Amino acid sequence: MDTTMKAWIGLDVSKDTVEVCVLRGNGKEHFKRFTNNESGYLKLLSWVQHLEPDAGVHFCLEATGSYSSGIALFLAEAEQTVSVLNPARIYYFARSQGQGNKTDKADARLIALFCCKEQPDLWRAAAPEVRQLVALVRRYHAVQDLLTQEKNRLQAPAQSKDVLTSLRSTVRFLEKEVERLKKQIREHFNHHDSLKQDAKLLQSIPGIGELTAWDILAELPDVSQFDSAQAVAAYAGLAPREHRSGSSVFKKTRLSKQGNARLRKALYFPAVNALTWNPLVKAHYDRLRAAGKIRMVALAACMRKMLMICYGVLKHQQPFDAQWQNTPQAA
Repeated sequence: MDTTMKAWIGLDVSKDTVEVCVLRGNGKEHFKRFTNNESGYLKLLSWVQHLEPDAGVHFCLEATGSYSSGIALFLAEAEQTVSVLNPARIYYFARSQGQGNKTDKADARLIALFCCKEQPDLWRAAAPEVRQLVALVRRYHAVQDLLTQEKNRLQAPAQSKDVLTSLRSTVRFLEKEVERLKKQIREHFNHHDSLKQDAKLLQSIPGIGELTAWDILAELPDVSQFDSAQAVAAYAGLAPREHRSGSSVFKKTRLSKQGNARLRKALYFPAVNALTWNPLVKAHYDRLRAAGKIRMVALAACMRKMLMICYGVLKHQQPFDAQWQNTPQAA
């Protein structure tokens, strides 16, 4: 337990509300609910500062996408100590604590207790241009998904004339919107030299094109936050996970899949392409297949390999080199 802290604040964030548990150093607990908007954030911070007028509070919440980003950014800009956690960590902590209740108040208390006991790493807000990139890229994929759905509906048999007219109109609109967003994202890169340089470095890796570079830069935090390539793989949920117990329980090693699902999705087709164009990934795949690994297991390992190479070129600000070896210095 960090004795410099006087209180640990667990935030259970939903679409409309933020349930708050203040766990004080003397063991007392305080609960209150606020609206999930800027007005609610101001009241929340004022309430916490009234309870603990001295410095030394640690806010903690789960990463729940757009629901949690507002309060996390508000607290960071208010120079508060805040941690944003992978929900899987809270899930397994709840199991270790034997928590049976699943309510907003119970979840907020659990997050506060986790913060107190585990002292999680602090969260750093991304630069404004990166936050804008995240919003644009995710919107691009959302519209692209809608376009795919409408095109699939267009192929369904026995459609009425009016329905077909509507579908074709929607498809035309969404196609234009996809192209507009792509143009806007390219302009965003052109206006920010560091992003443009990082995208160029990523595209030097065989198998990674423009769209994948966008996805990686939108979904991967600043590489300086990671101690190693293995830590990056764990963030994406691409770290191997063993299951062994004693001499009788032995299950196949598999990927954890507890990290950023968008990042994993972005790496699938590039890994497939890399089997043809990237000598490092191809050699890795061939070794695994020769060792008896099934195709999908070997391909998942190649996704991990691709991400670790991405980490290397971004960290060292050097383009891909086929002669590069995965030395401790490179990792």
